[in-house]
Amino acid sequence: MIKVHHLDHSRSLRVLWMLEELGLPYQVVNYQRDPKTWLAPQALRDVHPLGKSPVLQDDALVLAESGAILEYLADRYDSGRQLSPEPMPAQAPERVRYRYWLHYAEGSAMPPLVMTLVFSRLRNAPMPFFAKPIARSIADKALKGFVGPQVKLHMDWMERELGQSPWFAGERFTAADIQMSFPIQAAAARGGDMAAYPRLQSYLSRIEQRPAYQRAVERGGPLNLGGGSR
Repeated sequence: MIKVHHLDHSRSLRVLWMLEELGLPYQVVNYQRDPKTWLAPQALRDVHPLGKSPVLQDDALVLAESGAILEYLADRYDSGRQLSPEPMPAQAPERVRYRYWLHYAEGSAMPPLVMTLVFSRLRNAPMPFFAKPIARSIADKALKGFVGPQVKLHMDWMERELGQSPWFAGERFTAADIQMSFPIQAAAARGGDMAAYPRLQSYLSRIEQRPAYQRAVERGGPLNLGGGSR
């Protein structure tokens, strides 16, 4: 039995979703965030030294990192290539785009979104009254001068790319779309002007209407990405 160590309101929902799309049986071990810090509990360190989620257990294998987990599940269990392109030829357009978006989601899209969260929390963090104006000034300058433009750069890029095809890897839904769901949902939850991105809005609507996605939410709980995303 596959086991998923699942943290509420986190990236690990994507692993449950992938398993549901593949129709695989699995067990969910649920963990709750600290309501004050929004951090994962210490108990996750007993599963993996980094204490993060998701973590997948499949027989003797213990695997972290959502992108690596999705690739593993596709390689081992997606024999019909329902959610992944054929591995060869490696230069096939769908394969290249599939690989790119699987890595782009966490490697490029998420860092500015995490920085948005960090600076927004810094701006409103409890601190001595004399330090508040300094902290808010630093946070506002970072958000306006660097983080905000970086978020817009990536949102514009994703919107433009979805103008080429309905899904990130091409004409059909793949695991790359499962991986890309989280940064787009995070951007929408953190006050992004989604009205400027009709293709991304359509994308979110389409993925959230998928029966497998809805079953994953039933198993793992709905996402609330306004508070954190560790």
